[in-house]
Amino acid sequence: MALSSELLSSLDTTEETLSKHLIRDVREIFGTMVGLEDLLHLPIQIDPVNNFTDCVSSLVGLAGSYNGLVSLHMPSSLALTATSSMLGLEVNELDDDVNDAMGEIANMIAGSFKQHLSKGGMDVHLSTPSVVYGKEYFIKLGNKPEQISLRFATDDDWFMVSVAFDNN
Repeated sequence: MALSSELLSSLDTTEETLSKHLIRDVREIFGTMVGLEDLLHLPIQIDPVNNFTDCVSSLVGLAGSYNGLVSLHMPSSLALTATSSMLGLEVNELDDDVNDAMGEIANMIAGSFKQHLSKGGMDVHLSTPSVVYGKEYFIKLGNKPEQISLRFATDDDWFMVSVAFDNN
């Protein structure tokens, strides 16, 4: 779902500009924290995905002048690889290390992105990250939020980052 003209007007920006900010934030964080320097943004926005199979999802709430959710969804195998890279040691199972690493990545994306929502982002607060994983699960956001959902590719896999805005 595209962002409404009302939301974009209140943000004093365009959807293209917000997408560019999100792409830059994700690339910078994955380059610095995970060592994925050659992260490829797949050029089109995708429809939000709600049903996940063998994935890890990290969620950080936005509250304040703008309310919503920043989410990171990736295959479990990529979450293990990213965690291993962040910790500098082999991680072979979904455990507290993966929860912490994926939560931290989502928190960093949300923290960087909130700066683009208002002057300095001081009027938008972040929740503590929540991490969900499993063989199959469903994430439902209430009230059909407006959102930007982008896909990124590594050499072997892809993942999704979404920013959803509460439309109330």
